[in-house]
Amino acid sequence: MADEHTTPLRIRRATPADARGIARVHVRAWREAYANVFSSYLLESLSVSGRADRWARILATGVDVWVAEADGRIVGWASAGPSRDQDPPAPLELQGIYVLRDYYGSGAGQRLLDAALGDSAAFLWVLGDNPRAQAFYRRNGFTTDGTSKVDSFGGEPAHEVRMVRRAPAAGASRDGEAGSTVHPS
Repeated sequence: MADEHTTPLRIRRATPADARGIARVHVRAWREAYANVFSSYLLESLSVSGRADRWARILATGVDVWVAEADGRIVGWASAGPSRDQDPPAPLELQGIYVLRDYYGSGAGQRLLDAALGDSAAFLWVLGDNPRAQAFYRRNGFTTDGTSKVDSFGGEPAHEVRMVRRAPAAGASRDGEAGSTVHPS
């Protein structure tokens, strides 16, 4: 558990040089989080080098991706951008957020979410069978809106539910204190 979470975390914008580190987290986090959802065959077939190539292409486009580092190593990432849905409930979509299991409870996920979304209205898709992630999103003002879909990952079905967060009222922040909004550097 990240040395009991005493290792300082650094949150920063990703650069193209981060592609392999992001891919390593992407693959490992899927294996850690989705062992009860996807087959071991699918999870073991995930390739860091294949994901690194994909992330290099994504990062070269200037997409908004944030990374969490501990001891100079990427331990989590988050990406947000314009909606990929036809009829989105908000203009901003949290497109992905993953943190290595060793860093659960360290604040990395919260800091990545804050960096990627701030207090903006946003939505996301989460696996229906992922109560830990859904609880995290609920703590951050997201609620399910009744919309669901079945996607296919590596040929295996995955039931997803959509969660939406509305913008806070003017002058208010998510934690209820005016003026306490996090503005990442």
